[in-house]
Amino acid sequence: MALPQLGAWVLEELPKLNLAILRDVLAPRALTEALDEMVLPELPLPERLSAAEAQQLVVNLGFVGASVARHYQERTPGGKETPERAFEGLEAGAERIPFQRYFAGLADRTGTGHDHRDSYASLVRWNVGTVEVRLGERTVAVLPGVFDDGRTRTYTGTSGEENFFALVKKGEAVERAVNDLLEPLTGPETRWDCPETASRVRTATVLVDALRQLFLEFAALPPEHSMPPEHFMDVFRQFAVHWTPGDIPPSGALDIEGLKRDFLLGIAIPDYDKHVRRLFPGLLTEERQALENLMARPTLPRRMAADLGIDLDRLPAAGLGELRGLIGHHHPVLNDWYDLLTAHARAAGSHLMLSKKFLFKPQRKRDAEGLGDRPLVSNRSGTTGMTETYLERLTRARRQHVLAELRPALDPEVREGAPISAVRSGLMEIAPVEVRLVS
Repeated sequence: MALPQLGAWVLEELPKLNLAILRDVLAPRALTEALDEMVLPELPLPERLSAAEAQQLVVNLGFVGASVARHYQERTPGGKETPERAFEGLEAGAERIPFQRYFAGLADRTGTGHDHRDSYASLVRWNVGTVEVRLGERTVAVLPGVFDDGRTRTYTGTSGEENFFALVKKGEAVERAVNDLLEPLTGPETRWDCPETASRVRTATVLVDALRQLFLEFAALPPEHSMPPEHFMDVFRQFAVHWTPGDIPPSGALDIEGLKRDFLLGIAIPDYDKHVRRLFPGLLTEERQALENLMARPTLPRRMAADLGIDLDRLPAAGLGELRGLIGHHHPVLNDWYDLLTAHARAAGSHLMLSKKFLFKPQRKRDAEGLGDRPLVSNRSGTTGMTETYLERLTRARRQHVLAELRPALDPEVREGAPISAVRSGLMEIAPVEVRLVS
């Protein structure tokens, strides 16, 4: 099967087989037999592929591998403890290369440092088409995929899975736009009180608020236009199983732009860097390096305060008049940074709300009714093990940012974090944020 035919098979036939197996219409061997007879034998050696072709094949075989692994573990007693046995007998190409070794060769061929299993990068960023973020007439971020067919690969062919993949990629695209504005400020020559810096911070605030609105709008959609929680819990998440013991399954926690923003703006969680480093096997090489670079630097708010001579440790003891003087007369730039940090916290809160709506609240209801948990991927935590309690702790830490003590001195509308949906251009016209899937 040539690569285009394989792509069509993953788009059309794999979802049908998965649904039939999940509904007990077919046995799991129907999938492995189809792979062994029609899909895998004609695959080329990884070294004969271009990097772009290898990326496409990593996406397609990532869905294949997740499907094989899920059905094996779900139907085999003790299968969770021996996940690699799911792939026994599956061989690729005329050379009959074992599936996992072939996939590892493909991942290496991409030149990205991709993990030797499916990942967030392959499932979301490479799989979904190009997402564009516009601020008025200006394009501020473009996040491409690796296909030009306008299609999104899924496990079961449902619109809910397409909707969810699109939401996550749109969110990452907005986050990239934010980080593209903020990362240049990490340089030593940054002037914190100049108009360019103020523009970057204010525009970043608008974009972070747009991210929050994106999450809120998805949560407000009816199930047929988003994803029913039961499908998310019982079908979609259950494909995020291990391929080998201790590996890192795909997860929104591996969204590199969200992780970078935490280290750019700061998060008061002890050992947060250790938590993030635990995720490194699931990230790409350049992503790991970017995080290492940010971890080694002070956060932007702390650098700004230090460069301007602001003692952040004195803020808790400062009176209201002193705080107002600090903001209004000495360092009005603090107002902009407070807005950005507050918007960052509110976006985290909306993400937590999504997690509660689609995962934690339904699972608590099941527990209360004595229905228990799923046997493969627990719905009591994220796929990387983050519990609801830990996510709440992260959200609180973002709210208690280094400028939180300024809250009493700020205008009530700012203090309550009223939505900021647009910025003003040089003509003082509203420039709305638009996030769209363009291909």
